[in-house]
Amino acid sequence: MQLEHIDPYRWRIPKTGDMRVPGIIYTSTAGRRIIEKDGSMQQVANVATLPGIVKAAMAMPDIHLGYGFPIGGVAAFDWKTGVISPGGVGYDINCGVRLATTALTKNEILSHLPELANALFQAVPSGVGSSGTVRLCAADLKKVLKQGSAWAVAQGFGQDSDVAHTEEHGCLDQTDPDLLSPRALERGKNQLGTLGSGNHFLEIGVVDEIFDAHTAQVFGLFPGQITVMVHSGSRGLGYQVCDDHLAAMKKSVAAMGLHLPDRQLACAMIQSEQGRQYLGAMACAANYAWANRQIMLHRARQVFMQILSISPRSLHMHLLYDVCHNIAKKETHMVDGKKQVVCVVRKGATRALGPGLAGIPEKFQKVGQPILTPGDMGRASYVLCGTDTAMAETFGSTCHGAGRLLSRKAAKKRGKGRSIREELGKKGILVRSTGRSTLSEEMPEAYKDVSEVVKVVHGAGISHMVARLLPLAVVKG
Repeated sequence: MQLEHIDPYRWRIPKTGDMRVPGIIYTSTAGRRIIEKDGSMQQVANVATLPGIVKAAMAMPDIHLGYGFPIGGVAAFDWKTGVISPGGVGYDINCGVRLATTALTKNEILSHLPELANALFQAVPSGVGSSGTVRLCAADLKKVLKQGSAWAVAQGFGQDSDVAHTEEHGCLDQTDPDLLSPRALERGKNQLGTLGSGNHFLEIGVVDEIFDAHTAQVFGLFPGQITVMVHSGSRGLGYQVCDDHLAAMKKSVAAMGLHLPDRQLACAMIQSEQGRQYLGAMACAANYAWANRQIMLHRARQVFMQILSISPRSLHMHLLYDVCHNIAKKETHMVDGKKQVVCVVRKGATRALGPGLAGIPEKFQKVGQPILTPGDMGRASYVLCGTDTAMAETFGSTCHGAGRLLSRKAAKKRGKGRSIREELGKKGILVRSTGRSTLSEEMPEAYKDVSEVVKVVHGAGISHMVARLLPLAVVKG
Protein backbone atom coordinates (compact mmCIF):
# COMPACT_ATOMS: atom_id res chain seq x y z
CA MET A 1 0.00 0.00 0.00
CA GLN A 2 1.27 3.46 -0.92
CA LEU A 3 2.09 5.64 2.08
CA GLU A 4 3.11 9.29 1.71
CA HIS A 5 5.48 10.83 4.25
CA ILE A 6 4.04 14.15 5.47
CA ASP A 7 6.49 14.91 8.30
CA PRO A 8 8.40 12.97 11.01
CA TYR A 9 5.14 12.09 12.79
CA ARG A 10 2.48 11.88 10.06
CA TRP A 11 1.88 9.63 7.05
CA ARG A 12 -0.93 9.75 4.48
CA ILE A 13 -2.76 6.96 2.69
CA PRO A 14 -3.93 8.67 -0.52
CA LYS A 15 -7.62 8.43 -1.42
CA THR A 16 -7.92 5.65 -3.97
CA GLY A 17 -10.60 3.20 -5.10
CA ASP A 18 -13.69 3.34 -2.90
CA MET A 19 -12.05 5.52 -0.23
CA ARG A 20 -14.16 8.62 0.45
CA VAL A 21 -11.39 10.34 2.42
CA PRO A 22 -7.63 9.78 2.82
CA GLY A 23 -6.05 7.97 5.74
CA ILE A 24 -3.73 9.70 8.19
CA ILE A 25 -1.43 7.66 10.44
CA TYR A 26 0.55 9.20 13.28
CA THR A 27 3.74 7.22 13.71
CA SER A 28 7.52 7.33 13.41
CA THR A 29 9.59 5.74 10.65
CA ALA A 30 10.34 2.81 12.97
CA GLY A 31 6.64 2.54 13.84
CA ARG A 32 5.72 2.48 10.16
CA ARG A 33 7.90 -0.60 9.62
CA ILE A 34 5.93 -2.42 12.34
CA ILE A 35 2.44 -1.62 11.08
CA GLU A 36 3.30 -2.44 7.46
CA LYS A 37 3.40 -6.08 8.52
CA ASP A 38 0.15 -6.57 10.48
CA GLY A 39 -2.64 -5.44 8.13
CA SER A 40 -3.73 -2.48 10.23
CA MET A 41 -2.92 0.06 7.47
CA GLN A 42 -5.40 -1.71 5.20
CA GLN A 43 -7.99 -1.41 7.95
CA VAL A 44 -7.46 2.37 7.99
CA ALA A 45 -8.12 2.44 4.23
CA ASN A 46 -11.20 0.24 4.69
CA VAL A 47 -12.68 2.59 7.30
CA ALA A 48 -12.21 5.45 4.82
CA THR A 49 -14.78 3.81 2.51
CA LEU A 50 -17.67 4.05 4.98
CA PRO A 51 -20.60 6.42 4.23
CA GLY A 52 -20.57 9.79 5.96
CA ILE A 53 -16.93 9.73 7.08
CA VAL A 54 -15.41 13.22 7.20
CA LYS A 55 -11.87 14.61 6.89
CA ALA A 56 -9.85 11.37 7.18
CA ALA A 57 -9.68 7.90 8.68
CA MET A 58 -7.00 8.23 11.35
CA ALA A 59 -4.74 6.03 13.44
CA MET A 60 -2.53 6.75 16.42
CA PRO A 61 1.03 5.39 16.89
CA ASP A 62 -0.22 2.52 19.06
CA ILE A 63 -2.14 1.17 16.03
CA HIS A 64 -2.45 -2.58 15.55
CA LEU A 65 -4.85 -5.00 13.92
CA GLY A 66 -8.36 -4.99 15.37
CA TYR A 67 -11.86 -6.19 14.52
CA GLY A 68 -12.92 -4.21 11.44
CA PHE A 69 -11.42 -0.94 12.63
CA PRO A 70 -7.77 -0.91 13.71
CA ILE A 71 -7.08 -0.55 17.41
CA GLY A 72 -5.70 2.96 17.72
CA GLY A 73 -8.24 4.18 15.17
CA VAL A 74 -10.19 7.45 15.10
CA ALA A 75 -12.96 8.37 12.67
CA ALA A 76 -15.81 10.87 12.60
CA PHE A 77 -19.08 10.43 10.73
CA ASP A 78 -21.66 13.06 9.85
CA TRP A 79 -24.45 12.76 12.40
CA LYS A 80 -27.17 12.86 9.72
CA THR A 81 -25.64 10.94 6.83
CA GLY A 82 -23.04 8.72 8.45
CA VAL A 83 -22.95 5.17 9.75
CA ILE A 84 -22.13 3.54 13.07
CA SER A 85 -20.27 0.21 13.25
CA PRO A 86 -20.05 -1.87 16.44
CA GLY A 87 -16.63 -3.05 15.26
CA GLY A 88 -15.56 0.60 15.30
CA VAL A 89 -16.09 0.79 19.04
CA GLY A 90 -15.02 -2.78 19.68
CA TYR A 91 -16.09 -5.58 21.98
CA ASP A 92 -14.86 -4.01 25.22
CA ILE A 93 -17.10 -0.94 25.21
CA ASN A 94 -15.63 1.88 27.31
CA CYS A 95 -12.50 0.00 28.13
CA GLY A 96 -10.75 2.86 29.88
CA VAL A 97 -8.31 3.93 32.53
CA ARG A 98 -8.40 6.08 35.64
CA LEU A 99 -5.52 7.44 37.69
CA ALA A 100 -5.69 8.42 41.34
CA THR A 101 -3.05 10.49 43.09
CA THR A 102 -2.09 10.21 46.77
CA ALA A 103 -0.12 12.15 49.39
CA LEU A 104 2.17 9.13 49.83
CA THR A 105 5.72 8.69 48.58
CA LYS A 106 7.54 5.56 47.44
CA ASN A 107 9.71 5.42 50.57
CA GLU A 108 6.63 5.50 52.79
CA ILE A 109 5.04 2.39 51.28
CA LEU A 110 7.96 0.30 50.02
CA SER A 111 8.07 -2.00 53.04
CA HIS A 112 4.27 -2.49 52.79
CA LEU A 113 4.23 -3.15 49.05
CA PRO A 114 3.85 -6.96 49.17
CA GLU A 115 1.00 -6.64 51.66
CA LEU A 116 -0.69 -3.96 49.56
CA ALA A 117 -0.36 -6.08 46.41
CA ASN A 118 -1.85 -9.12 48.14
CA ALA A 119 -4.73 -7.13 49.61
CA LEU A 120 -5.58 -5.48 46.28
CA PHE A 121 -5.53 -8.87 44.58
CA GLN A 122 -8.05 -10.12 47.13
CA ALA A 123 -10.23 -7.01 47.11
CA VAL A 124 -10.54 -6.66 43.33
CA PRO A 125 -11.50 -9.93 41.62
CA SER A 126 -9.73 -10.58 38.33
CA GLY A 127 -9.55 -13.19 35.61
CA VAL A 128 -11.85 -14.60 32.92
CA GLY A 129 -15.48 -14.65 34.07
CA SER A 130 -14.59 -13.25 37.49
CA SER A 131 -17.51 -12.08 39.62
CA GLY A 132 -17.49 -9.46 42.34
CA THR A 133 -19.15 -8.85 45.66
CA VAL A 134 -21.68 -6.40 44.20
CA ARG A 135 -24.78 -8.44 43.44
CA LEU A 136 -27.40 -6.66 41.37
CA CYS A 137 -31.07 -7.38 41.03
CA ALA A 138 -32.65 -6.56 37.66
CA ALA A 139 -33.89 -3.15 38.84
CA ASP A 140 -30.49 -2.12 40.25
CA LEU A 141 -28.66 -3.27 37.13
CA LYS A 142 -30.86 -1.02 35.03
CA LYS A 143 -30.04 1.89 37.36
CA VAL A 144 -26.33 1.22 36.81
CA LEU A 145 -26.88 1.23 33.06
CA LYS A 146 -28.66 4.57 33.24
CA GLN A 147 -26.58 6.36 35.90
CA GLY A 148 -23.02 5.04 35.57
CA SER A 149 -20.50 6.41 38.07
CA ALA A 150 -23.12 8.40 39.97
CA TRP A 151 -24.91 5.17 40.90
CA ALA A 152 -21.72 3.73 42.41
CA VAL A 153 -21.03 6.89 44.43
CA ALA A 154 -24.64 6.98 45.66
CA GLN A 155 -24.13 3.44 46.99
CA GLY A 156 -21.09 4.55 48.98
CA PHE A 157 -18.42 3.56 46.45
CA GLY A 158 -16.46 6.80 46.32
CA GLN A 159 -17.10 10.52 46.45
CA ASP A 160 -18.70 13.23 44.32
CA SER A 161 -15.32 14.56 43.17
CA ASP A 162 -14.72 11.22 41.45
CA VAL A 163 -17.71 11.85 39.20
CA ALA A 164 -16.59 15.40 38.45
CA HIS A 165 -13.20 14.10 37.29
CA THR A 166 -14.57 11.40 34.99
CA GLU A 167 -15.08 11.88 31.25
CA GLU A 168 -18.75 12.79 30.62
CA HIS A 169 -19.15 12.71 34.42
CA GLY A 170 -19.20 8.94 34.08
CA CYS A 171 -22.54 8.79 32.28
CA LEU A 172 -23.80 8.90 28.71
CA ASP A 173 -27.45 9.75 28.25
CA GLN A 174 -29.89 8.35 25.67
CA THR A 175 -29.66 4.93 27.31
CA ASP A 176 -32.33 2.27 27.14
CA PRO A 177 -31.60 -0.85 29.19
CA ASP A 178 -34.53 -2.59 27.51
CA LEU A 179 -32.45 -2.68 24.32
CA LEU A 180 -30.03 -5.15 25.91
CA SER A 181 -30.52 -8.86 25.33
CA PRO A 182 -31.28 -11.16 28.28
CA ARG A 183 -27.83 -12.66 27.78
CA ALA A 184 -26.12 -9.26 28.07
CA LEU A 185 -28.05 -8.43 31.24
CA GLU A 186 -27.28 -11.81 32.74
CA ARG A 187 -23.56 -11.37 32.09
CA GLY A 188 -23.62 -7.98 33.82
CA LYS A 189 -25.38 -9.03 37.02
CA ASN A 190 -22.34 -10.24 38.96
CA GLN A 191 -19.29 -8.65 37.30
CA LEU A 192 -19.44 -5.13 38.68
CA GLY A 193 -16.25 -4.21 40.54
CA THR A 194 -14.04 -6.71 38.68
CA LEU A 195 -10.97 -6.33 36.47
CA GLY A 196 -11.51 -9.15 34.03
CA SER A 197 -8.60 -10.56 32.06
CA GLY A 198 -6.25 -9.76 29.18
CA ASN A 199 -4.63 -6.35 29.30
CA HIS A 200 -6.74 -5.11 32.21
CA PHE A 201 -4.91 -4.29 35.42
CA LEU A 202 -4.73 -2.42 38.70
CA GLU A 203 -1.34 -0.84 39.32
CA ILE A 204 0.49 0.93 42.11
CA GLY A 205 2.92 3.32 40.46
CA VAL A 206 5.34 6.08 41.31
CA VAL A 207 5.88 9.42 39.56
CA ASP A 208 9.35 9.04 38.10
CA GLU A 209 9.83 12.21 36.05
CA ILE A 210 8.05 15.51 35.48
CA PHE A 211 8.24 17.08 31.99
CA ASP A 212 5.91 20.06 32.52
CA ALA A 213 6.17 21.40 36.07
CA HIS A 214 3.25 23.82 35.79
CA THR A 215 0.76 21.31 34.40
CA ALA A 216 1.96 18.64 36.81
CA GLN A 217 1.24 21.01 39.69
CA VAL A 218 -2.26 21.63 38.35
CA PHE A 219 -2.75 17.87 38.09
CA GLY A 220 -1.42 17.35 41.63
CA LEU A 221 1.62 15.32 40.57
CA PHE A 222 5.09 15.43 42.17
CA PRO A 223 8.27 13.27 41.92
CA GLY A 224 8.25 10.16 44.10
CA GLN A 225 4.44 10.28 44.51
CA ILE A 226 2.44 7.07 44.76
CA THR A 227 -0.40 6.66 42.27
CA VAL A 228 -3.06 4.04 41.58
CA MET A 229 -4.16 3.20 38.04
CA VAL A 230 -7.17 1.08 37.08
CA HIS A 231 -7.67 -0.24 33.53
CA SER A 232 -10.86 -2.16 32.77
CA GLY A 233 -14.11 -1.97 30.83
CA SER A 234 -17.67 -3.20 30.58
CA ARG A 235 -16.80 -6.88 31.00
CA GLY A 236 -19.15 -9.54 29.59
CA LEU A 237 -22.07 -7.14 29.31
CA GLY A 238 -20.24 -4.88 26.85
CA TYR A 239 -18.93 -7.84 24.88
CA GLN A 240 -22.44 -9.18 24.46
CA VAL A 241 -23.83 -5.79 23.39
CA CYS A 242 -21.24 -5.64 20.60
CA ASP A 243 -21.81 -9.25 19.56
CA ASP A 244 -25.60 -8.89 19.46
CA HIS A 245 -25.58 -5.75 17.31
CA LEU A 246 -22.85 -6.99 14.97
CA ALA A 247 -24.92 -10.07 14.23
CA ALA A 248 -27.99 -7.95 13.50
CA MET A 249 -26.13 -5.46 11.29
CA LYS A 250 -24.39 -8.16 9.26
CA LYS A 251 -27.82 -9.31 8.16
CA SER A 252 -28.99 -5.85 7.14
CA VAL A 253 -25.92 -4.51 5.30
CA ALA A 254 -27.01 -6.13 2.03
CA ALA A 255 -30.43 -4.51 2.32
CA MET A 256 -28.68 -1.13 2.54
CA GLY A 257 -27.03 -1.78 -0.82
CA LEU A 258 -23.67 -1.22 0.82
CA HIS A 259 -20.65 -3.15 -0.42
CA LEU A 260 -18.07 -3.36 2.37
CA PRO A 261 -14.39 -4.21 1.86
CA ASP A 262 -14.54 -6.22 5.10
CA ARG A 263 -17.62 -7.87 6.60
CA GLN A 264 -16.29 -6.94 10.05
CA LEU A 265 -17.27 -3.35 9.19
CA ALA A 266 -20.97 -4.25 9.42
CA CYS A 267 -22.81 -1.02 10.15
CA ALA A 268 -26.09 0.89 10.08
CA MET A 269 -26.99 4.49 9.40
CA ILE A 270 -26.71 6.52 12.62
CA GLN A 271 -30.24 7.85 12.14
CA SER A 272 -31.77 4.44 11.41
CA GLU A 273 -33.66 2.52 14.04
CA GLN A 274 -30.87 -0.05 14.12
CA GLY A 275 -28.22 2.64 14.51
CA ARG A 276 -30.06 4.37 17.33
CA GLN A 277 -30.62 1.08 19.11
CA TYR A 278 -26.92 0.27 19.01
CA LEU A 279 -25.94 3.70 20.34
CA GLY A 280 -28.48 3.36 23.16
CA ALA A 281 -27.20 -0.08 24.11
CA MET A 282 -23.57 1.05 23.78
CA ALA A 283 -24.27 3.94 26.17
CA CYS A 284 -25.61 1.45 28.72
CA ALA A 285 -22.41 -0.59 28.48
CA ALA A 286 -20.29 2.56 28.76
CA ASN A 287 -22.10 3.54 31.97
CA TYR A 288 -21.59 0.04 33.34
CA ALA A 289 -17.83 0.37 32.69
CA TRP A 290 -17.63 3.71 34.50
CA ALA A 291 -19.45 2.27 37.53
CA ASN A 292 -17.12 -0.74 37.38
CA ARG A 293 -13.95 1.38 37.55
CA GLN A 294 -15.49 3.59 40.23
CA ILE A 295 -16.08 0.62 42.52
CA MET A 296 -12.56 -0.74 41.97
CA LEU A 297 -11.00 2.60 42.84
CA HIS A 298 -13.07 2.69 46.03
CA ARG A 299 -11.81 -0.79 46.93
CA ALA A 300 -8.24 0.40 46.38
CA ARG A 301 -8.79 3.38 48.72
CA GLN A 302 -10.06 1.03 51.41
CA VAL A 303 -7.09 -1.31 51.01
CA PHE A 304 -4.55 1.50 51.35
CA MET A 305 -6.20 2.87 54.49
CA GLN A 306 -6.50 -0.57 56.05
CA ILE A 307 -2.99 -1.86 55.28
CA LEU A 308 -1.25 1.42 56.11
CA SER A 309 -3.56 2.23 59.06
CA ILE A 310 -4.07 5.80 57.86
CA SER A 311 -7.02 8.15 57.56
CA PRO A 312 -8.59 9.41 54.31
CA ARG A 313 -6.97 12.79 55.02
CA SER A 314 -3.49 11.24 55.32
CA LEU A 315 -3.99 9.06 52.25
CA HIS A 316 -5.45 11.93 50.21
CA MET A 317 -6.33 9.59 47.33
CA HIS A 318 -8.12 11.65 44.70
CA LEU A 319 -9.11 10.76 41.18
CA LEU A 320 -7.03 12.79 38.72
CA TYR A 321 -9.13 11.69 35.75
CA ASP A 322 -10.90 8.79 34.03
CA VAL A 323 -10.78 8.47 30.23
CA CYS A 324 -12.41 5.91 27.97
CA HIS A 325 -10.76 4.20 25.01
CA ASN A 326 -13.52 2.44 23.08
CA ILE A 327 -16.48 4.72 22.55
CA ALA A 328 -18.64 6.55 19.99
CA LYS A 329 -19.97 9.98 20.93
CA LYS A 330 -21.95 12.84 19.40
CA GLU A 331 -19.63 15.86 19.28
CA THR A 332 -19.31 19.15 17.41
CA HIS A 333 -16.04 19.85 15.58
CA MET A 334 -14.67 22.17 12.92
CA VAL A 335 -14.62 20.42 9.54
CA ASP A 336 -13.45 22.35 6.49
CA GLY A 337 -13.81 25.60 8.39
CA LYS A 338 -17.38 24.97 9.55
CA LYS A 339 -18.90 23.53 12.71
CA GLN A 340 -20.27 20.07 12.08
CA VAL A 341 -22.10 17.63 14.33
CA VAL A 342 -20.41 14.25 14.04
CA CYS A 343 -20.22 10.87 15.70
CA VAL A 344 -16.59 10.49 16.79
CA VAL A 345 -15.47 6.87 17.09
CA ARG A 346 -12.37 6.25 19.19
CA LYS A 347 -11.20 2.64 19.30
CA GLY A 348 -8.05 2.26 21.31
CA ALA A 349 -7.78 6.03 21.29
CA THR A 350 -8.33 8.65 23.98
CA ARG A 351 -10.14 11.97 24.02
CA ALA A 352 -7.68 14.89 24.22
CA LEU A 353 -9.56 18.15 24.73
CA GLY A 354 -7.43 21.29 24.63
CA PRO A 355 -7.44 24.21 27.10
CA GLY A 356 -10.54 26.32 27.63
CA LEU A 357 -13.07 23.78 26.36
CA ALA A 358 -16.34 22.74 27.95
CA GLY A 359 -16.38 19.12 29.01
CA ILE A 360 -13.30 19.16 31.24
CA PRO A 361 -13.23 20.15 34.93
CA GLU A 362 -12.69 23.81 35.80
CA LYS A 363 -9.40 22.90 37.48
CA PHE A 364 -7.91 21.86 34.13
CA GLN A 365 -9.32 24.61 31.91
CA LYS A 366 -6.02 26.46 31.48
CA VAL A 367 -3.88 23.40 30.72
CA GLY A 368 -6.18 20.95 28.94
CA GLN A 369 -7.71 17.59 29.75
CA PRO A 370 -5.56 14.99 31.54
CA ILE A 371 -4.71 12.05 29.28
CA LEU A 372 -3.68 8.72 30.79
CA THR A 373 -1.45 6.48 28.66
CA PRO A 374 -0.58 3.15 30.29
CA GLY A 375 2.33 1.08 29.04
CA ASP A 376 3.17 -2.52 29.93
CA MET A 377 3.95 -4.23 33.23
CA GLY A 378 7.69 -3.69 33.03
CA ARG A 379 8.22 -0.22 31.64
CA ALA A 380 6.35 3.06 32.07
CA SER A 381 3.02 4.89 31.80
CA TYR A 382 2.50 8.56 30.99
CA VAL A 383 0.27 11.44 31.92
CA LEU A 384 -0.29 13.86 29.04
CA CYS A 385 -2.64 16.78 28.43
CA GLY A 386 -4.88 17.76 25.53
CA THR A 387 -3.98 20.43 22.99
CA ASP A 388 -5.50 22.83 20.47
CA THR A 389 -3.71 20.88 17.72
CA ALA A 390 -5.63 17.74 18.63
CA MET A 391 -8.88 19.68 18.36
CA ALA A 392 -7.88 20.96 14.92
CA GLU A 393 -6.49 17.69 13.51
CA THR A 394 -7.83 14.59 15.25
CA PHE A 395 -11.27 15.51 16.59
CA GLY A 396 -9.62 15.95 19.98
CA SER A 397 -8.03 12.49 20.07
CA THR A 398 -4.67 10.90 20.85
CA CYS A 399 -3.08 7.52 21.66
CA HIS A 400 -4.42 5.27 24.42
CA GLY A 401 -1.42 3.15 25.40
CA ALA A 402 1.51 1.18 24.08
CA GLY A 403 -0.29 -0.98 21.53
CA ARG A 404 0.34 -4.69 21.04
CA LEU A 405 3.41 -5.83 19.15
CA LEU A 406 2.95 -9.61 19.48
CA SER A 407 -0.23 -11.64 19.23
CA ARG A 408 -1.22 -13.45 22.40
CA LYS A 409 -0.24 -16.75 20.78
CA ALA A 410 3.18 -15.41 19.80
CA ALA A 411 3.72 -13.94 23.26
CA LYS A 412 2.88 -17.24 24.95
CA LYS A 413 5.31 -19.01 22.65
CA ARG A 414 8.05 -16.52 23.52
CA GLY A 415 7.30 -16.88 27.21
CA LYS A 416 7.52 -20.67 27.24
CA GLY A 417 9.92 -21.84 29.93
CA ARG A 418 10.24 -18.36 31.42
CA SER A 419 8.91 -16.95 34.68
CA ILE A 420 7.66 -13.48 33.83
CA ARG A 421 6.80 -12.94 37.48
CA GLU A 422 10.42 -13.56 38.54
CA GLU A 423 11.80 -11.41 35.71
CA LEU A 424 9.64 -8.48 36.80
CA GLY A 425 10.44 -9.14 40.45
CA LYS A 426 14.15 -8.68 39.71
CA LYS A 427 13.27 -5.22 38.39
CA GLY A 428 11.47 -4.41 41.65
CA ILE A 429 7.96 -4.92 40.23
CA LEU A 430 5.56 -7.16 42.15
CA VAL A 431 2.91 -8.99 40.12
CA ARG A 432 -0.22 -10.77 41.28
CA SER A 433 -2.31 -12.70 38.76
CA THR A 434 -4.73 -15.57 38.44
CA GLY A 435 -2.60 -17.57 36.00
CA ARG A 436 0.78 -17.97 34.32
CA SER A 437 -0.63 -17.76 30.79
CA THR A 438 -1.87 -14.21 31.31
CA LEU A 439 1.59 -13.08 32.36
CA SER A 440 3.10 -14.59 29.21
CA GLU A 441 0.46 -12.95 27.02
CA GLU A 442 1.07 -9.62 28.77
CA MET A 443 4.89 -9.73 29.01
CA PRO A 444 6.52 -6.34 28.36
CA GLU A 445 7.91 -7.33 24.97
CA ALA A 446 4.38 -8.18 23.77
CA TYR A 447 3.85 -4.41 23.56
CA LYS A 448 5.41 -1.50 21.73
CA ASP A 449 7.53 0.80 23.88
CA VAL A 450 5.02 3.34 25.18
CA SER A 451 7.78 5.94 25.46
CA GLU A 452 8.23 5.82 21.68
CA VAL A 453 4.46 6.05 21.16
CA VAL A 454 4.24 9.10 23.42
CA LYS A 455 7.15 10.80 21.64
CA VAL A 456 5.12 10.71 18.42
CA VAL A 457 1.94 12.31 19.78
CA HIS A 458 4.01 14.87 21.70
CA GLY A 459 6.10 15.65 18.63
CA ALA A 460 2.99 15.93 16.47
CA GLY A 461 1.48 18.28 19.03
CA ILE A 462 -1.76 16.33 19.51
CA SER A 463 -0.95 15.89 23.18
CA HIS A 464 1.70 17.19 25.56
CA MET A 465 3.90 15.18 27.93
CA VAL A 466 3.41 15.99 31.63
CA ALA A 467 4.81 13.10 33.70
CA ARG A 468 6.14 9.54 33.56
CA LEU A 469 5.08 6.83 36.02
CA LEU A 470 6.86 3.56 36.79
CA PRO A 471 5.10 0.39 38.01
CA LEU A 472 5.75 -0.92 41.53
CA ALA A 473 3.00 -3.53 41.88
CA VAL A 474 0.55 -4.87 39.28
CA VAL A 475 -2.64 -6.93 39.67
CA LYS A 476 -3.55 -8.78 36.46
CA GLY A 477 -6.40 -11.03 35.44
